Amino acid sequence: MGLIVFMLGCGAAAIPGFVFRPDVWYRKLKKPSWRPPDWLFGPVWLILYVSIAVSGWLVWRQAGFDGAALALSVYVLQLILNGLWSVAFFGVRRPGLALLDIVCLWLSIVATIAIFHQIQATAAYVLIPYVLWVTFAVALNFSIWRLNPARSP
Repeated sequence: MGLIVFMLGCGAAAIPGFVFRPDVWYRKLKKPSWRPPDWLFGPVWLILYVSIAVSGWLVWRQAGFDGAALALSVYVLQLILNGLWSVAFFGVRRPGLALLDIVCLWLSIVATIAIFHQIQATAAYVLIPYVLWVTFAVALNFSIWRLNPARSP
């Protein structure tokens, strides 16, 4: 039952990504040549959301909500920041604001990994692909922001 709750939480974080999707505005943006194809993002995020859910579940199983209150609070923060990125980038079309969000997201993932490692090492290691992908996404967001200054208020 616990894993289902964590999967639902990650599913909730993914909702903005389904609501605010690439559109004509996004297709008109200049993008770096090293950007992956659009079809890759969905499968990557599916795998990452499953791993994020498993990670949180492992910490909860080890320490419970009371024993991992700080860790799970930082975990929830990174999920919120994750969901807000789609709103900032695709919803309000502000790559600069999205860049600020994704840098905060990256920092919160690093903090989650550090705190989780103290409670359950495997839970921290499961988040390594997530932080690597978001590191790449920071670079991509930054590049799009820089390549499109007129489209970034």
